Amino acid sequence: MTAIPTPPNLFSYRKHWAHRFGTATELPMSRAEMEVLGWDSCDIILVTGDAYIDHPSFGMALIGRLLEAQGFRVGIISQPDWSNVQDFRSLGKPNLFFGVTGGNMDSMVNRYTSDKKIRSNDAYTPDGTAGKRPDRAVNVYSHRCREAYKEIPIIIGGIEASLRRIAHYDYWSDRVRKSVLLDSKADLLVYGNAERQIVEIAHRLASGEKVNEIHGIRGTVHFVKEIPAHCAIKYSTELDKPGAVFVPQDPYQEQPACATEAEGSSADSNSNEHVIHLSPALQKKIMRENTVIILPSYESVKDDPILYAHTSRVMHGETNPGNARTLVQKHANRLVWINPPPIPLTTPEMDGVFDLPYSRLPHKIYGKANIPAFEMIQHSVNIMRGCFGGCTFCSITEHEGRIIQSRSEDSIIREIENIRDTSPNFTGHISDLGGPTANMYRLACKDPEIERACRKPSCVYPGICSNLNTDHSSLIKLYRRARALPGIKKIFIASGLRYDLAVESPEYVKELVTHHVGGYLKIAPEHTETGPLSKMMKPGMGTYDRFKQMFEQYSKEAGKEQYLIPYFIAAHPGTTDEDMLNLAVWLKTNGFRADQVQAFLPSPMSIATAMYHSGKDTLRKVSRSAPDISIPKSVKQRRLHKAFLRYHDPKNWPLLREALQNMGRSDLIGNGKKHLIPLFQPKGTLDPAQANAQPEKVQAFKTKYTGFKTPQKPHQGKRVVTQKNKRIR
Repeated sequence: MTAIPTPPNLFSYRKHWAHRFGTATELPMSRAEMEVLGWDSCDIILVTGDAYIDHPSFGMALIGRLLEAQGFRVGIISQPDWSNVQDFRSLGKPNLFFGVTGGNMDSMVNRYTSDKKIRSNDAYTPDGTAGKRPDRAVNVYSHRCREAYKEIPIIIGGIEASLRRIAHYDYWSDRVRKSVLLDSKADLLVYGNAERQIVEIAHRLASGEKVNEIHGIRGTVHFVKEIPAHCAIKYSTELDKPGAVFVPQDPYQEQPACATEAEGSSADSNSNEHVIHLSPALQKKIMRENTVIILPSYESVKDDPILYAHTSRVMHGETNPGNARTLVQKHANRLVWINPPPIPLTTPEMDGVFDLPYSRLPHKIYGKANIPAFEMIQHSVNIMRGCFGGCTFCSITEHEGRIIQSRSEDSIIREIENIRDTSPNFTGHISDLGGPTANMYRLACKDPEIERACRKPSCVYPGICSNLNTDHSSLIKLYRRARALPGIKKIFIASGLRYDLAVESPEYVKELVTHHVGGYLKIAPEHTETGPLSKMMKPGMGTYDRFKQMFEQYSKEAGKEQYLIPYFIAAHPGTTDEDMLNLAVWLKTNGFRADQVQAFLPSPMSIATAMYHSGKDTLRKVSRSAPDISIPKSVKQRRLHKAFLRYHDPKNWPLLREALQNMGRSDLIGNGKKHLIPLFQPKGTLDPAQANAQPEKVQAFKTKYTGFKTPQKPHQGKRVVTQKNKRIR
């Protein structure tokens, strides 16, 4: 396999001349603040949908401080009024570019629930106020930046842009949309963790290079007029061949990106428009990084769910930085060029990014306003990035990648000490040491060569890969050193725990349970049934039972009363009504009552979203003749699946009674301990709208299960006698 060139160290660039202005206490948000710093202009202006909090957990703060460390003057426009251009001119014209993001969350996920209802709050806004960012914020902000200063380059990034880098299914409009690069009219798109890309782009622009000349940077997306002649071309349908996803493979042999049937490939009438005929001998001489994969065009996938699923599978096969190839997707007469993912940061580079001089506080403009997201993370420490779990409903791997990037122990300890010594309201409690997952710190493939060649979508499904190092000793050592620091009373672990990895290290589970659980530990089995679990790429409940046994054992040994709180997903692709019923019975049997319910939300570009849109299991063979899987799409079915998770809520009982009758499971309706829901509806617990809308169904239920009818004229003393009871009204 061709070796991947080593990128320059993030901090090896010659600093821009403006570094002489020094470091800002906080990046400026107004002209007055710029004047205090002695600036006449900003080199770079970052526009974000979040409140500006100078903390490394917030993307704009991290990117802003990194660019500042490169010598650039960086200003922040936070949550601007997008109804006009005025706020976008508030800091003047940037010398180099606008950097635009929707914020730490996708703006559509931030504003709408999985049922497409508008949320009543926004955790990234002062006082949690909703409505401070527009729908599809990246598009709206970019258009306003272009209106403000037409000639200034616009670079979009963050998770909203990252997950929309190719044609993608949009849940909120129920259609396939173009790459956000076209809809936003931006010049460049930066995807994934953006440090390498944004630093190189800034220095190249500062050196006088034009934005339309900046091509070929890993982790970026841009337009090309044509495919260069030196590139070898492969069509996605050449890679989309029959075979199982998890067939054992020789990791040193170049493998196709995925294994599916090629049926339906002819549907892309535009796929052969850019053929460059090369002799087999010449193609063999071309280096792998010069290979370009042609995806079906936007015009082909927008109306063809099967071709969309095929495109999704090929794209997910090109996410390993060690072997990923360039993707090209045609949109009308434009070619969108998606470069391979960025090379992960080294530990020294990660340390450098997190050691930058963050104030770790909201900007002073917010005064004493409460920003919920800040309250949650102000005393937490991010110790790693990435996730090799590959859960199909999750967007972490599409954004941050599967390779774990870890900070050094010393850097993490320095941050804890900094929190202890500088945070104005620190009480001795660190709320989290984690990241996308709690326990993948310093875990990696045992062989770097195998890691570079691997194309598996997950390192832990259907079982833990034999090449994966599952040694938790580095994490245990970190925990022990951190909690031994003077002034540290308690360190909690609040990030999602990958318990199928944890059970491989009983010592870690004991350490966690004995010292780092505050009475409750949240974990996410997501479901109990094999069908939906197989579509999620999650382990079975046997692994949960093993972890639960260890958790209870070590809690008892520590003399602590502690509880596991499992999280589950409703309405995930591949889930039937029977699956949800079985989950509800499991919850009832084990005494769990879910206060909050998570329903599947098809985020752009995820594997599960391709299932949702196509109705096929995209982890296996995708063809028009492949069997359909259950996709809970209707409002009624999604509501039913959520009701099963909250079987204990009286408001859900009428819906559940109807469903159980239709499913032939009336045996679960009754007042005994083995029944899922009771026979009678408590007074005042029925949603008035439901009762008014379906009075005949309510009456039919009463007739069937109580044996008496409500009198047409109440209070007449009419006697109703049945075989089951005698009752006088």
